[in-house]
Amino acid sequence: MASKLMPLLAVCAAALSGSCASTAQYGQPFRPQLSFSPARNWMNDPNGLVYHDGEYHLFYQYNPNGDTWGDMSWGHAVSTDLLRWEELPLALPVEKNAEGEVTQMFFSGSAVVDHANVSGLGEPGKPAMVALYTAVFPQELVLNDRTFKAGTQSQSLVYSLDRGRSWRQYAANPVIVQPPTPYAAEYRDFRDPKVFWYEPERKWVMALVLPNLHKALFYSSRNLRDWEYMSEFGPMGATGGIWECPDLFELPVDGDPGKRKWVLLMSLNPGGPAGGSGMQYFVGDFDGSSFKSAQDGVQWLDHGADFYAGVTWNGAPDGRRLLVGWMNNWLYGQQVPTSPWRSAQSVPRELALRTIDGQARLVQRPLAEFTRLRSAQLVNVPAQKAEGTVKAAGDVFEIELRLQPGSAVRSGIRVHGQTEIGYDREQGVLYLDRSRAGQGGFHPQFAARHAARVALRDGQLPLRLLVDRGSVTVFAGDGEVVLTDQVFPAGQGMSLFGEGGDARVHDFKVWSIQSIWEKAR
Repeated sequence: MASKLMPLLAVCAAALSGSCASTAQYGQPFRPQLSFSPARNWMNDPNGLVYHDGEYHLFYQYNPNGDTWGDMSWGHAVSTDLLRWEELPLALPVEKNAEGEVTQMFFSGSAVVDHANVSGLGEPGKPAMVALYTAVFPQELVLNDRTFKAGTQSQSLVYSLDRGRSWRQYAANPVIVQPPTPYAAEYRDFRDPKVFWYEPERKWVMALVLPNLHKALFYSSRNLRDWEYMSEFGPMGATGGIWECPDLFELPVDGDPGKRKWVLLMSLNPGGPAGGSGMQYFVGDFDGSSFKSAQDGVQWLDHGADFYAGVTWNGAPDGRRLLVGWMNNWLYGQQVPTSPWRSAQSVPRELALRTIDGQARLVQRPLAEFTRLRSAQLVNVPAQKAEGTVKAAGDVFEIELRLQPGSAVRSGIRVHGQTEIGYDREQGVLYLDRSRAGQGGFHPQFAARHAARVALRDGQLPLRLLVDRGSVTVFAGDGEVVLTDQVFPAGQGMSLFGEGGDARVHDFKVWSIQSIWEKAR
């Protein structure tokens, strides 16, 4: 079967999904009020994160025709502040032939802005936004006089001259047809290009993966169209599942611009720390062609069950490294009890490197702009015993406290009635227990306790919690430990607890949070 890929024009999401974001309602019981979710249908990996002309672009894996995985397309949303999002028409809709058979799906990828027009795809005053994505051909296909077997994954290029509102296929796609020797003949799983500008050599670098071999591959290009293979990394670290969605970037250590390290993010499915999907990271050095890890052991980006495929924005202002991830898990993601949408993205996070126990470690905090959503302070207590009900009505909160476990075996705070965030003194772990949090019978592994080892500092543990209608995200210490879990609560209510001894909380603050959808309602 032959196919000629024509320039892609944006298609209204309403024509494919029966709804447009401008008329959607965002007040459903489990709908995130703090982070993006599509008006309807299935969403997974964030793609093409790029800042351009005052807008943060969030593209994402999307099924315009159902609320489970399928018909992979690129959805699109934009924001001026990373808080409130406008859902736009589909960017890259799945392609089908006259018989309704899928001829091309658009898997994960990334986007950059070619300000210097090295690609030659821009026009005067209109720099091209260039997206590299994994083209998946479910059926045998002839394209540009080349035959692609069914199931082939190759890397292709599209570009936009109108700020991502419409897209054109590059005429010579795919730009990377197959993996390098010796992998080309055997491995068709070859995907998830993340592209960034490497200033020391004034070139573009791409990281992508051979998922089943636990390998990251690195390519370079001067023009975004012609790519040269450079090196590979892996297997290393956690290899209990396939590797996906790499991201490579540089950060100063302890805020010192003269002391810098590179970070390689890698998603893993299954084999995550809480079961199913998860994300690990490697800290090391990149010389423009190869990456070498300098860390010991496995480092998890998030110890909860619901943070996956996280990648960072290209071109974010002020040099900030901003991350967002898919807030779901492939174990049960297609069964979670939400409608008419299924899946959300996480709250954006800011990343930094800090020296902890002699190692450079990633630390995370919620986006700084997030504090703008605080609408009222409900609690402000300098110190009290960790016990009793907290008077804070509602279901969306930001909470800060310093937990002093003291002699208590377990201590902490309960939100949504029975979602428990606590410290287990005997095990030396912070945990998030959703086993009694509400709906969980849709999958046998959902109702569980997830934990991470974290050290007390002077007998205390700083905690910052984002409590949404369908999730809880916990940042502990300096942000070196994070847990993100979905919850589908049956009720409301907040309380402090200390079991088997005395525990206290210090600088206990609770804010109610304004919904990011307030203007959409």
